[in-house]
Amino acid sequence: MPENLDNVSFVNGDLPKGCRLCGPGRKMVLFVTGLCDADCFYCPLSEHKKNLDVIYADEMPANSDEDILEEARLIGAMGTGITGGDPLKVLERTVHYIRLLKERFGNEHHIHLYTASFDPEKVRMLADAGLDEIRFHPPPGTWGNFGKTTFNEGLKEILELPMDIGFEIPVFPDMKEDIRALIEHLDSMGVKFINLNELEFSETNYRALLERGYRMKSDIESAVAGSEKVAREIVRGTEVGMTVHYCSVGFKNGVQMRNRLRNRAENIAKPYEFITDDGTLLKGIIYCDDPEEVLRRLKEDFEVPDELVHMDAEHSRIEIAPWVIEEIHGELPCDSYIVEEYPTYDRLEVERIPLDYRGGGE
Repeated sequence: MPENLDNVSFVNGDLPKGCRLCGPGRKMVLFVTGLCDADCFYCPLSEHKKNLDVIYADEMPANSDEDILEEARLIGAMGTGITGGDPLKVLERTVHYIRLLKERFGNEHHIHLYTASFDPEKVRMLADAGLDEIRFHPPPGTWGNFGKTTFNEGLKEILELPMDIGFEIPVFPDMKEDIRALIEHLDSMGVKFINLNELEFSETNYRALLERGYRMKSDIESAVAGSEKVAREIVRGTEVGMTVHYCSVGFKNGVQMRNRLRNRAENIAKPYEFITDDGTLLKGIIYCDDPEEVLRRLKEDFEVPDELVHMDAEHSRIEIAPWVIEEIHGELPCDSYIVEEYPTYDRLEVERIPLDYRGGGE
């Protein structure tokens, strides 16, 4: 019987190691390029990544090897998931990053990679560099008869390589039998696992999904209606030896991402920032005509410790512990707020709550 995981995900068999590290937020997502030949109509990549040769370590644009290594350190990464686009479009770059991460963090740093390419020679180069696990994305049109495709010929050679071989596909509600046929064929080939992802609307694929008759699960969920139901039927009704794992949108956003953000927050939070259960950061901010005078008053008149208040010259504001500003904001001739931010490199603001607005502003 399938084992239930957090947020309506479940697995029949042993969870792939890459997934075991993703759950607690210990996998860095290394986006090595937005270039790809597959042209999948359901591709969820954003406009600032899709078909662009850009590099990101989690949410941070990576301009150097050190950027990548620093992001891995900040989230306490025990592994990395290399993705795109298709990482095999920039094979030399991808091989370099695998070796870089292994050399810096040791062979125990687990690396998995997503690709739509079944080129045995290219995959062999990844294995030689130290790749631990590979996940293939075959085109949906091949799922029902994969054994008769050229992809299958490449897979035969790839299965001889010393790494874990898996597949990962989205669950289209109207393709249950094709998905089941793919799983049964891959099991006969000796593939180790398949991940079934809940199909999801994004800013770039929603038109294509709507045109094909797919609808959102609810007004507040981006998942496609029926995807989870079909995945559950497949996992429960398919008797194979390989691992079959279903990962929901809720698990990716509500567990994996939250845990990764919290890991990063714990490494970057200032003494005046509070870490929420969701891994975001809360702090107070103050805007005023004479910030230096207000900073002096905060320290001398209100006896705010140095570590709980900070002059942010870049944004022309004072940052302060939220529990402090909540107590004293009414006594300051300033605009004060409680701000919630992601602990990402760009500190994306989630919410700003005004405290005793007095006019003026930024």
